Amino acid sequence: MFVPDYRVSLAEQLIPAADLSEQISTAGLEASGTGNMKFALNGALTIGTLDGANIEILEEVGEDNIYIFGLTAENIAEKRQQGSYHPWEYYQNFPDLRRVLDSLRDGRFSPGDPNLFSWIFHSLVDHGDHYFHLADFHSYRESQALASREYQDQALWAQKAILNVARMGRFSSDRCIKEYSREIWGLDLSSCSLSPAKAGRAAG
Repeated sequence: MFVPDYRVSLAEQLIPAADLSEQISTAGLEASGTGNMKFALNGALTIGTLDGANIEILEEVGEDNIYIFGLTAENIAEKRQQGSYHPWEYYQNFPDLRRVLDSLRDGRFSPGDPNLFSWIFHSLVDHGDHYFHLADFHSYRESQALASREYQDQALWAQKAILNVARMGRFSSDRCIKEYSREIWGLDLSSCSLSPAKAGRAAG
């Protein structure tokens, strides 16, 4: 879902209802924030790159309870340094990927304005694909297919969802506030009469 004017009141409805949380920032750019933690705390499984908080969630829930795909930050850095990534080769060599890209260029989704999405095609194929979308395409498809198969096994999916919730305690706001107070703000709350919330305001 792409929700306009996304805000807390909408998140309160969406997050508990979600089954799968997509956190697909390019590895190394750390675009994922705390949203993926909120989804996992509420039972949604994560599909994402090895990036940002996804790495921490993987460490807590285990690799069997998260769907990780795509290049690593090290892979991408190496390809950038060597200049070895050529999106046009992916377009030419993989018919399924070419079909998707052609549909953007040829106006399949915008018959009233055939050129509406053509800029996406050119950005990916002709202008370097800065975020390595084409390189991650097949790994993403495989992860989505696995998630779809496992979702149909209700007992398995329920087990994974329960384990996600049970193993996400490290990301609770209580631990976060205590850690920030101790390591960032330099506060000793054990001898402080202020509540964590008031201590945070005082430190600010």
